[in-house]
Amino acid sequence: MDVASSLASSLALVDYRRRVAEMYLAAPTDGEAGWLAFRSARDELFLTHPQSALNQEQKERTEQLPYFPYNPRARVEATVQPLPAGDQGEISIDTGGEDGTISYRRLCRLTTPFGSLTLLRMIGYGGGLFLPFRDGTSGRETYGGGRYLTDTIKGTFGRGLVFEGAAVTLDFNYAYNPSCVYNYHTFCPLAPAENTLPEPVRAGELTYPFPM
Repeated sequence: MDVASSLASSLALVDYRRRVAEMYLAAPTDGEAGWLAFRSARDELFLTHPQSALNQEQKERTEQLPYFPYNPRARVEATVQPLPAGDQGEISIDTGGEDGTISYRRLCRLTTPFGSLTLLRMIGYGGGLFLPFRDGTSGRETYGGGRYLTDTIKGTFGRGLVFEGAAVTLDFNYAYNPSCVYNYHTFCPLAPAENTLPEPVRAGELTYPFPM
């Protein structure tokens, strides 16, 4: 890739990250109306932007990304539980690609009606919050490697993981696929075993393409 092409690609990536952040922060944010507006914006971004995880062929045959129907019961309050001394510290997740192994620090456990998840923070410059999970739909209706509720280093602020003072809300309607779901040239950190929920969570994005 020549210098001009490399610069153009880098600027396109910056624009993509900006648009992701704007999409997550844009009103409306409440209820099904907020979810539908978000889905429409996300479909438009995936189907038109050059930095989308979809290749041109996928864009041409995809009308919209597949989701479960909106589920108001999938928006739940979480209880923050401190980690036992033996569970504190770092966890490393291998992306399987050029990013290698990414190190995270365990922050706390978030207890919900679906089970408990460890909230992670990326170690290093610009570290962000990361909340991947698997559940009873993984490998069936959803991607076997799990989905994300947030990865703030990529601009996914709010919606899936919401802080309001001391209160923490998880909205699984905004669970989304890692980029590696869409093509085999992308590699991603996947949910560790400790972030496996015992029950199916039928909300959020389905596997792509969804088998009919």
